[in-house]
Amino acid sequence: MKNSFEKFAGWAAILAGISGFLYSISFIVLQNNLLSGLFLTAGGLFSIAALTGLYQHLRGTESGFALLGLLLSLSAALGSAIHGGYDLANALHPPAALNADLPNPVDPRGLLTFGIAGLGLFLLSWLITQEMRLPRSLGYLGIFSAILMIVLYLGRLIILQATNLAIVIPALLEGFLVNPIWYVWLGLQLMRSSNRFEK
Repeated sequence: MKNSFEKFAGWAAILAGISGFLYSISFIVLQNNLLSGLFLTAGGLFSIAALTGLYQHLRGTESGFALLGLLLSLSAALGSAIHGGYDLANALHPPAALNADLPNPVDPRGLLTFGIAGLGLFLLSWLITQEMRLPRSLGYLGIFSAILMIVLYLGRLIILQATNLAIVIPALLEGFLVNPIWYVWLGLQLMRSSNRFEK
């Protein structure tokens, strides 16, 4: 049964990476609230299975840190899905009055989507660098992704102006390259691991 879940988690990670990339296109390039809400929701849901699969690999390394990383990451993934669902609901049925200057009530300025997600990913990626079953470079890329997410959260919280280079550069790097590559790479590693157990 472990093999089938790892394979499922691997596919979920790949789909999370694709959803993240499509979210970046729809949010930054197309500026389409309907699509961005849809892909943000999907990415959050797919990442839940992906990160649970990663936790299975890491829980024998430092079980306390692995569990903390999982809990932070799952909270962030659920928050991301809820944030996307909120945006999707507003795009499908626009309210009579919506103050776009107010932060999202569930995920203010990306607290969950970027801030808490960054902390969780940092812990999980650090653990990847401590164990031998996954490539250390995957862990280092995850740490870089986590730093970009935390910078994005702080930028949106403090600077606020989305066109500021301190926000634009991390957003482009994280959304179009680092995060999608990390998730797809994680998915391939999880599937490779499940295939190894089947032989």
